[in-house]
Amino acid sequence: MHATQTTKQIIIVDRDVAAIEALRQKLCDVGFAVRAITDGAAAMVAMATTPPHLVIVDWNMPGHAALTLMKSIRSVRGPQPVRLIILSTLSGEHDVVAGLDLGADDYIAKPYSLREVVARVSAVLRTYREQPENHELSGGDLTLDSSSNRVTAHGRLVHLRGVEYRLLEFLMSHPGRTFNRAQLLARIWGVDSDVDERTVDVNVQRLRKLLADSGCESYLQTVRGFGYRFSVPAPMPTPAPPQ
Repeated sequence: MHATQTTKQIIIVDRDVAAIEALRQKLCDVGFAVRAITDGAAAMVAMATTPPHLVIVDWNMPGHAALTLMKSIRSVRGPQPVRLIILSTLSGEHDVVAGLDLGADDYIAKPYSLREVVARVSAVLRTYREQPENHELSGGDLTLDSSSNRVTAHGRLVHLRGVEYRLLEFLMSHPGRTFNRAQLLARIWGVDSDVDERTVDVNVQRLRKLLADSGCESYLQTVRGFGYRFSVPAPMPTPAPPQ
């Protein structure tokens, strides 16, 4: 059974029963369907039963349960990748970057206000399209098929997570056009998102690394002092044979 198109399904995974119940109630009040779970194994069973649109997970759960759960989240197959938000008592720049580098769509430091979390959840879920447009984008050796959310390079599958896929899809949809960090934040994370602009840089660098195996990392170009664009470099001219 999959989530309905009218109500976004959310799973919160946190040991703090009182905190997740308060957050669950707040999210339910604004129209989300929310399950609050205190155990990582139970959360994986719940995801297998009814794949959610979004998982909010406490990074500080014992026994690396959060990391195991995050890997499981990325293996869930559905119309689109499951969105992921990390909650953590760690709020340093290194911690935030590390969380985003693991594939999170957002990172919220504890303690948090319920109002802030609701706003950021709404921003992340605004990027979720129930019925993606069926079209194929191509540039150079790279192809993106939105009907299956697959990206291939030289015909081989490139494994991308949610944010990486949406970033690449947006840039490929506007080849040659440069977007600054604020524009990319608004289009990928939502106009009301509180995500820092550094998040864009982290995800661009991660996307480049994933494209490097296929030799397509140069398609994602930095325009110094402004932002980023998708552009396929012109092939190098073949030297004329000696006369």
